[in-house]
Amino acid sequence: VQLQASGGGLVQAGGSLRLSCAASGRTFSNYAMGWFRQAPGKEREFVAGISRRGGTTIYADSVKGRFTISRDNAENTAYLQMSSLKPEDTAVYFCAAHYTVAPSATSDTYDYWGHGTQVTVSS
Repeated sequence: VQLQASGGGLVQAGGSLRLSCAASGRTFSNYAMGWFRQAPGKEREFVAGISRRGGTTIYADSVKGRFTISRDNAENTAYLQMSSLKPEDTAVYFCAAHYTVAPSATSDTYDYWGHGTQVTVSS
């Protein structure tokens, strides 16, 4: 499956952004989806994950209550709604797909990755 992330940009602290991850090439609803991020000089870290039907979501503690992951299987797209953004949320955000039911917080379990989209939060 090919993944294309979009929606990044520059936003002030406290603001919101919605990232999109458009999938093509395979049956999107067969894949759990995840969002990860990587800040300069840091390891890639898990942000959020959603099961293939959307019934189960998981979040990193650092974004819980501020970010919401969702998906539209009819549109072959996953989303990450980010609110109350903080400067420490600044990173390149990646979406990933895993051929399974449930999402995972472990990057090694994901089979396909999209190119990242830059999110910059100014203070």
